[in-house]
Amino acid sequence: MDHLLEIQNLEVKFRLRSGEVTAINDVSFFLDQGERVGLVGESGAGKSVTGFAIIKLISKPGFISGGKVLFEGRDIAGLSIEEVRNIRGNRISMIFQDPMMTLNPVLSIGTQMTETILAHKNVSKAEAQAIALDKLKKVHIPSPEKRLDQYPHEFSGGMRQRIVIAIALLTDPAVIIADEPTTALDVTIQAEIMDLLSELCESEKMALILITHDLGVVSQVTDRIIVMYAGRIVEQGLTRDVVSNPRHPYTKGLIAALPESQQRGKALSQIPGTMPSLTDMPQGCSFHPRCELVMPICKEKVPELIELDNKNALVACHALAKGGAS
Repeated sequence: MDHLLEIQNLEVKFRLRSGEVTAINDVSFFLDQGERVGLVGESGAGKSVTGFAIIKLISKPGFISGGKVLFEGRDIAGLSIEEVRNIRGNRISMIFQDPMMTLNPVLSIGTQMTETILAHKNVSKAEAQAIALDKLKKVHIPSPEKRLDQYPHEFSGGMRQRIVIAIALLTDPAVIIADEPTTALDVTIQAEIMDLLSELCESEKMALILITHDLGVVSQVTDRIIVMYAGRIVEQGLTRDVVSNPRHPYTKGLIAALPESQQRGKALSQIPGTMPSLTDMPQGCSFHPRCELVMPICKEKVPELIELDNKNALVACHALAKGGAS
């Protein structure tokens, strides 16, 4: 079966004065039409770099050093910049963390939206304005005709994020990559934005890659979860299975750290230690300095992703491979 998007053994490196470091290592996963997948992990896990690599948006000193990014059968990693522009912002759109960093403060919302449409579609300016108005309605912006003439600073944080989502929808993309789309928003607005993304995915038949550190958000929105640590995938499976029965010690730690997992009056659970630096990556399994199940082999050999109960569940852990934990 051909997938809409398939990442095969992706590797991303950065050239530093001290030498090359590997930020993404042997990452492989797929995305089908209309499917919603969550990339989760702490800061520094490689989630955002993976998202940028998919649309070839890695800036120097970073570069894609290996693997393939197959979208509709074409390897994006091997395309020229001009060829990538026909896909990026057109067939694959991205929603970034901070809408104020995405929107141009000196251009009206209408100007920014119509310029995006005219850059990718062969339509008149009047047709572009009609498309922009329709997308603002789709993301539930009140008085959309008036909003087209306003500037980013005239909107609240939640409204600006809705506009960024509307811009991502302008070219009717097959895939949207949402990189921490609710980080700067309060809890109630976060819920509204996630509900909106889910609604749009269903109505527009779009696939979604949701990049976040919040397992609570992912559990409500996605079909599958991919857990990353230090540039590698350590667990992936159906959302309901990973949340209800996490297998990798890191995934268990992330779920145990959720406030809703704690008993009232008790201290919050946390994973000891921190994410390793790219310049000082531990040998073997990169999680072993923080892992309570560590064995001698963990310090020597990188664990491979293996199937446990079914083909939908993959885990990279020596302890699980040897039957040492469940």
